[in-house]
Amino acid sequence: MRILHTSDWHLGRAFHRVNMLGAQSEFIGHLVATVREHAVDAVVVAGDVYDRAVPPLAAVELFDEALHRLADLGVPTVMISGNHDSARRLGVGAGLIDRAGIHLRTEPAACGTPVVLADAFGDVAFYGLPYLEPALVKDEFAVERAGHETVLAAAMDRVRADLAARAPGTRSVVLAHAFVTGGEPSDSERDITVGGVAAVPAGVFDGVDYVALGHLHGCQTLTERVRYSGSPLAYSFSEAGHRKSMWLVDLAADGTVTAERLDCPVRRPLARIRGTLDDLLADPALTPHEDAWVEATLTDPVRPADPMARLADRFPHTLSLVFDPDRAPDDPDVSYARRLAGRTDRQIAEDFVAHVRGSGPDERELAVLGEAFDALRADGAVREVAR
Repeated sequence: MRILHTSDWHLGRAFHRVNMLGAQSEFIGHLVATVREHAVDAVVVAGDVYDRAVPPLAAVELFDEALHRLADLGVPTVMISGNHDSARRLGVGAGLIDRAGIHLRTEPAACGTPVVLADAFGDVAFYGLPYLEPALVKDEFAVERAGHETVLAAAMDRVRADLAARAPGTRSVVLAHAFVTGGEPSDSERDITVGGVAAVPAGVFDGVDYVALGHLHGCQTLTERVRYSGSPLAYSFSEAGHRKSMWLVDLAADGTVTAERLDCPVRRPLARIRGTLDDLLADPALTPHEDAWVEATLTDPVRPADPMARLADRFPHTLSLVFDPDRAPDDPDVSYARRLAGRTDRQIAEDFVAHVRGSGPDERELAVLGEAFDALRADGAVREVAR
């Protein structure tokens, strides 16, 4: 069976205030053309169809167009909700849409109920594991501790139990939206840390033939059977070095997996440039970036006059301007943002305690801080679901 694996469309998202809907529509057209060209048997979309729980109307219309175009191909599509989606909204009409060959899987309780497709060699069971917010699903999976690994492990227990009851030789594909150990994140993904831990081990998914992952925006191979497709478009300058693509997966009769990367269209490349303003304006090596979306980091010791306007003369698509004067890390004038770069909210809070008290938090206080941040994030997830 030939499977096209994609994820993280984030329909409705802007890039530094630039409307991305045209590029997203172009991707949908490319997806449909790829399904035709490569004789794809099934499409899987591993979450974050939308960028937020209540997407703009234009994004909903584009999703509707995508569903119609995929249904017209007569090629089954399996989709799950991600942490940016409202599972309840995305799942509206799922039973009816299912008849058109578009299978939306947004309910945690249905993790062990697959979409079963068949090819010349028998059945392939597709299990959809939507994003499982631990605080919201721990009761469903009867786990004592609300963590990503515990709820995913419980969901996979249901998958393996269902698979064991099926005919010998039934192949299996799992769609999941999670941060799996070994994956490389980028700046455009929403933090899903619980208890100071975001990642789950790839071993949680043992026992199935292929795992189509979503959440991380870079295309990655964790094992031959566990892969991220990444987002089809770049959504932050941290993705400037990404090659945006989808996985074309062939699942053989014995469950063996072979995969090929298929590139997605790039409407405009990204570039990160760094130096003094005069150097950036004069350096001939930067000529290839003159038509790119640009993030410019200025290292001038004193902020120059009209930097954005001057940059735009050479780089008209400059979207982000960062000031980072070349100074020693212990220089008292180093910016607050630079001192905090790369640190989590919890680490910043711990540093604050140490700063005002003269010593860092003890184990009991660390636990309280962790619980507070987890509760805040879980409350945000509950509020988003309720919107």
